[in-house]
Amino acid sequence: MKKLKLVGFALLVILSISLLAACGTEESNGEETGTEDMNIEDNASTEEDKNNDDTSTELEGNVVVDGSGTVYPLMARIAEEYMLTEQEGVSVEVGRSGTSAGFQKFLVEDGTDFNDASRHIKDEEKAKAEELGIEVKELKVALDGLTFVMHPENDWATEMTEEEIINIFLADKGVTNWSDINPDWPNEKINTYGPNENHGTYEFFYESILEEQDLVSDANLQQEYSTLVTLVSEDVNSIGFFGFGYYVNNQDKLQAVNVDFGDGPVEPSLDTIAEDGDYANFTRPVFTYLNVNNAKQEAQVLDYAIYLMNNVNTFAGETGFAPIPDQEAQESIDFLEGLK
Repeated sequence: MKKLKLVGFALLVILSISLLAACGTEESNGEETGTEDMNIEDNASTEEDKNNDDTSTELEGNVVVDGSGTVYPLMARIAEEYMLTEQEGVSVEVGRSGTSAGFQKFLVEDGTDFNDASRHIKDEEKAKAEELGIEVKELKVALDGLTFVMHPENDWATEMTEEEIINIFLADKGVTNWSDINPDWPNEKINTYGPNENHGTYEFFYESILEEQDLVSDANLQQEYSTLVTLVSEDVNSIGFFGFGYYVNNQDKLQAVNVDFGDGPVEPSLDTIAEDGDYANFTRPVFTYLNVNNAKQEAQVLDYAIYLMNNVNTFAGETGFAPIPDQEAQESIDFLEGLK
């Protein structure tokens, strides 16, 4: 009997130890589960913070650009890419009223944020900006080659000297017919075309190429470049001028004159258009002008300006422009970054 009691007691002790061990394991598992739950919550919190950081740079609002019709294809392409890939909440509106007309919209209270220009800002425009308290920053965006275009069936004047081209457009040179340039050419009147006075291209041509001498009185000057393309392409005796990009986009309708600047004919191209290249005499920088006041006050305007200068050389070639030196682009970027 005593032996049975001892065996029973031993079993009771073993059972008690087993129960205690089981309880200890459950408590331990409970603590581990609690730790896992805490880690999940911490991870969720971290992920939420990360998402908040990602969305903190999302911008909304409008950016308004107007000005040069020549610069328009480049600026419209960059604006499109910006809205698609960079800031979907920002609307960038790009107009093309012409350089001078664009400055009139830019240099007013609550004016446009950017004015594209195919010439430098004039002294009187600078004075207007100062009067209004508008800080203006010139941003050089590309290089353009002034291109002289003709009807594709013109097979006699495909190559001309710089002087011959200029004389066609000057009032006092007596060049009326093709035969006035070369007696072997047709005795047919030359019809001249170009953009009107609203455009920086006209002002560049008149001031830098013609050196402010009188233009022929019967030149057909138009507001829309598309109209110029149509007029020249339908007139076998035509010669007109505009930016290289408009020629590139209409090569099926037009041909470009190869220009002899003294060392043989040069075809306008992205390889020859440069401020120190073979086509240098007809090469010009093109710009956009930034309202710095707006850039300081509206984050989307500054953000777009920085994106613009980081990407001008990426999109220049596909829109008919030669790129600017990387160093010049970086100098503009550094200035814009300093406005933050």
